[in-house]
Amino acid sequence: MSTATTGPALAPVKRNQRPIKPDAYLDSADSQAKARAALGEITAGSAVGEYLGLEMEGERVGTLRFACELPGYVGWTWAVTMARVPRARHATVSETELLPGEDALLSPHWVPWADRLRPGDLGPGDTLPHIADDERLEPGYVATGDADADRLAIWELGLGRPRVLSPEGRSEAATRWYRGASGPGAPDAVASAAKCSTCGFVTQLAGSWRTLFGVCANQWSPRDGSVVSYDHGCGAHSESDVARRSVQWPSNKPMIDDSSIAPLDLGWAKESDHFEAEDR
Repeated sequence: MSTATTGPALAPVKRNQRPIKPDAYLDSADSQAKARAALGEITAGSAVGEYLGLEMEGERVGTLRFACELPGYVGWTWAVTMARVPRARHATVSETELLPGEDALLSPHWVPWADRLRPGDLGPGDTLPHIADDERLEPGYVATGDADADRLAIWELGLGRPRVLSPEGRSEAATRWYRGASGPGAPDAVASAAKCSTCGFVTQLAGSWRTLFGVCANQWSPRDGSVVSYDHGCGAHSESDVARRSVQWPSNKPMIDDSSIAPLDLGWAKESDHFEAEDR
């Protein structure tokens, strides 16, 4: 532990236009030693650096600041608030804390988990929090105020669910799908010679989406089981066929010169003579 020394007093805080005078007892070597001892109870002594000065908080109340030597806490300071009773020549410790300075590295502003989620973050076993006023959804029926009657209306209408997609929800989904990997701007769609609108593997969606989107049912397509726009496309089109390309130098059929062919003796004549001799 470094030897306590009296450091420069910070600028006094003015309240009601009356400046608070620096307190010599709070800024004394004895107060600094007590402050270091209090900090030693919550951290290692080596984590407390040099004394930076006193900041008066009120009459006979001040905060002693020390440099922080903890790794990763550059710009932070240890703060020990001390006070003394009137006419007393010693101060007591009120509280200790670690405070950031102007150049301190701070964590980003905390954002709730539900607001930090992005598409693809949800994993197996995760459950999204319920959003009561989700603008993407709207009631699937007209509420009457009677819980039993409303529940009966849900089942009689064949919905089986209290909320359905709202116009905002449908618009957001359509925009996301059309601008994503299943829209006309995807690389496989740009390179395709035919569009999904003429493919026999595309099944139409129901409702207002049926004029713009369908579901791919081709197992060889990279979009199998996914929503695709009708102006999307890929190489697994039902009517696609790889055209044969003509070469610049076509090869002719091989030509055989019959005049240069020599007969091959397989020994059949000798075997026939042997059989004729046995017959005799």
